[in-house]
Amino acid sequence: MILAEFGSGQMLWSIFWFFLFVMWVYLVISIWGDIIRSKDLSGASKALWAALIIFLPYLGFFLYVVVRGGGMTDRSMQRMEAQEDAAKTYIQDVAGVSTADELQKLAALHADGTLDDAEYGAAKQRLLG
Repeated sequence: MILAEFGSGQMLWSIFWFFLFVMWVYLVISIWGDIIRSKDLSGASKALWAALIIFLPYLGFFLYVVVRGGGMTDRSMQRMEAQEDAAKTYIQDVAGVSTADELQKLAALHADGTLDDAEYGAAKQRLLG
């Protein structure tokens, strides 16, 4: 009969507290991961941030977001770009398509007149850079 006494207001409070718990777990994972992966922090700095987050979690999260929060997005974007470049390189290696082959195809298309000088230059620049 406990469920019969559990009203909608109590259900909303339970959902709210569950949401806060999930948000806290997300913060723990994202900040801890940023500390571990950060290349600009020394080992001692990582240990100090980790100790602060372990012993004073709410204050540690708040301070970390205030002090290093602006760079979290930049570091995350750099990691994603590095992963994307590695995936592209892997796919090209596995597929056996080299840049030289692509340049030869572009030169042939340019010689045939399919590509004009501007298109050829843009495609070549995209391949090389």
